[in-house]
Amino acid sequence: MHFRPLHDRVLVRRIEAEEKTAGGIIIPDTAKEKPMEGEVVAVGPGARDDAGKVVELAVKAGDRILFGKWSGTEVRIDGEDLLIMKESDILGIIEAAAEFKKAA
Repeated sequence: MHFRPLHDRVLVRRIEAEEKTAGGIIIPDTAKEKPMEGEVVAVGPGARDDAGKVVELAVKAGDRILFGKWSGTEVRIDGEDLLIMKESDILGIIEAAAEFKKAA
């Protein structure tokens, strides 16, 4: 099945957090929080402005994003747990370190 979000909604796959801390401590499943980082799977065409013109989204499929802890609605599509959220719930796009250094 192929899913395409409507308007300014985004379909996101959570990226699982590390199971160890930087110091090497293993975090048990019961103490883990839901990850707030994800990968954009699909995006809608965009929201309409006051004039009725469609405004494209700033994110695209494949982007790594950071979103709020309680953002989105959990859905199951083709046996995979995903999130659907509005673009306004996305806090930012995570860029690769090499790309970030070039821009600076």
